[in-house]
Amino acid sequence: MTVPPEEPRSAAEFPPVTRDRWRELALGVLRKSGVETGSPEEALASTTHDGVTIAPIYDASDLPGDPGLPGAAPYVRGSRPEGGWEVRQRHEEPDPEAILADLENGVTSLWLTLAPEDLPRALAPVYLDLVSITLDAGKRTGEAAEALFALAAERGVSTPGGGPVALTGSLGADALADARTAVELARRCVRDHPGLRAVVVDATPYHEAGGGDAEELGCSVAAGVAALRTLVGAGLTMEQAFGQLEFRYAATADQFLTIAKLRAARRLWARVAEVCGVSGAAGASGASGVSGAAQRQHAVTSSAMMTARDPWVNMLRTTLACFAAGTGGADAVTVQPFDTRLGLPDAFARRIARNTQSLLVEEAGVARVIDPAGGSFYVERLTEDLAGRAWTWFQEIERAGGGGGMAEALASGFVAERLAATWERHAAAIARRRDPITGVSEFPDLAERPLNRRPRPAGADGNAGSAGVHYAQEFEALRDLADAQKTRPKVFLATIGPVAAHTARASFAANLFQAGGIATVTGGAVTDPGEIAAAFAAGGAKVACLCSSDRLYAGHAEAVAAALRGAGAVKVWLAGKGEFEGVDANLYAGCDALGVLRTTFDDLGVAR
Repeated sequence: MTVPPEEPRSAAEFPPVTRDRWRELALGVLRKSGVETGSPEEALASTTHDGVTIAPIYDASDLPGDPGLPGAAPYVRGSRPEGGWEVRQRHEEPDPEAILADLENGVTSLWLTLAPEDLPRALAPVYLDLVSITLDAGKRTGEAAEALFALAAERGVSTPGGGPVALTGSLGADALADARTAVELARRCVRDHPGLRAVVVDATPYHEAGGGDAEELGCSVAAGVAALRTLVGAGLTMEQAFGQLEFRYAATADQFLTIAKLRAARRLWARVAEVCGVSGAAGASGASGVSGAAQRQHAVTSSAMMTARDPWVNMLRTTLACFAAGTGGADAVTVQPFDTRLGLPDAFARRIARNTQSLLVEEAGVARVIDPAGGSFYVERLTEDLAGRAWTWFQEIERAGGGGGMAEALASGFVAERLAATWERHAAAIARRRDPITGVSEFPDLAERPLNRRPRPAGADGNAGSAGVHYAQEFEALRDLADAQKTRPKVFLATIGPVAAHTARASFAANLFQAGGIATVTGGAVTDPGEIAAAFAAGGAKVACLCSSDRLYAGHAEAVAAALRGAGAVKVWLAGKGEFEGVDANLYAGCDALGVLRTTFDDLGVAR
């Protein structure tokens, strides 16, 4: 009797795993798939839309070096050694009841996109010495800041010279758009309000213009350097100028890229501080009158990723983004309500937004661990690669227009052209559903009941209602077009053969057509061309799509296509890649789904 070998009882007893052994196994699988390559790393690697390579495997050899300690340069592991983050809720209306409900239920910081005259009403129930306030008043930033200062003085919260208790937060000045206001507020903060920062370096517009993560980072560094030049040129010390900046970044549902982006952002800004001769972590606390190389970060869940269709899925997107922002070390995090694409969020949506953060902080314990992703081969390497790519882009911006920096690069269209090119690549991936959008380009629900929300005021300027791109915009436009028809457009699915033979491709085809709001009807599990043609005629469709296995296509596709033509089909698609007489075009994984849908609308006589 043969005794089987004893199974390993601990990890140490398993044979060591090496990269060479992985290569050997990966090459075997690739060759069986018909892929001939000498390097499985190259064959299996992917590239982000702005050029950062994502490898299929990482090990200790990919670690870039010592990332430092939390709260210490280069701040990759976080700007604060204690961890945690502010729960910052955004408000677009001067609704004191809504603001109070937030503050009583987990929110610790307010982001107010309000007119200056609305601030007294909005902040009526707020203890200004306990809550961090971030203003976002656009061209009226100076007025909004004065309104906040007046409220603080009226309540005795802060007095000239700092007083016993200081305001905390940010005044939201844009040093590129309004240098004079930024300088005046920075001087005021240094002199009287050491807990406030005057300037926000907002990188979200570059994200919302379609830029990639490395491009968003590079733009933020360039804009930050431009702000430093403005402040120092107006008489602030370099240390004071650094203490006046807060950076705002987009957090997406791609959790690893978001984590790495925030870590890379701190590394990049620490390098700028090093070059400028600024060191120390004092500025990480938010005090604006002291120096510090640690970047103060506000992460906001991406507006571009939010959908108007099946908006409930936005809850999942923002949960992933919030997790990534907290894990990546953001100092403050804003979760946008799930219904923000539809208009002004309601109380339920705001509650879910703040509870998303409370769950991650209190139940999941994300804030209890400093830099949870630290030490991950993938995250550490991705952080370094993003930082390298972003620094190169920053240097290109600095050289643009003869060394004019960010202002010249923006004015000349240099930045816009680069971001547009990246968005074009991203949009192509969305159109082909390589970057799927759940509930929109994948698994749409044509029977979903629309949510109605109050519209934003005309001319409202904010992240949620931004004029930037939305990943789902083209598919949602087709859904709107289909919904506007008196009778919903439809396509007939000619399901050839038994259910087991046609289900996979029929499901694929139905999913694709429904992503454009086009309904599908099926002809049953038959092979007879006459029966299929009769079902097509009875269904009232003008366009048909053959759905079956390759084996059944070989024997039936041409006959069925001919029968459908005879029954009045103006277009015959085939789900798969085979070519057959009578078939006009094919649907397959990776095909241009938007192109298919637009062509189908044209074939159905629906004006676009």
